Amino acid sequence: MMRQVLGVIIGYAIFVISSIFLFRFSGINPHADTSQLFMVMTFVYGTIFSFISGLVTQLIAKTKNLKVNYVLFIIMAGFATFSLFKSSGSSWTQLLAIFLFAPASVIGGLFWIKKSKK
Repeated sequence: MMRQVLGVIIGYAIFVISSIFLFRFSGINPHADTSQLFMVMTFVYGTIFSFISGLVTQLIAKTKNLKVNYVLFIIMAGFATFSLFKSSGSSWTQLLAIFLFAPASVIGGLFWIKKSKK
């Protein structure tokens, strides 16, 4: 059980820290309108790190099912939804997190489960 909790915490930390780095180093406000190019780059970057977060969650938890990834999904989508309703301005980052990044974390976990069965 402790491994599962730790896996979810570290998986979520990967997602959050990678997001903070992206917006700090780019100097772009995540709640402001931005260019379509940056939105596409954020989509690719966020999807990759979300996939990695789901994979690492599975790697640490060492489970044979996706329950920990579903918990990670709920946390990611939940915080993004909360942010969506609390923030003003553009909400493109929250929508990406809810509809693309959270599901990508489940796919990362599924990938690890399939890979480890071989």
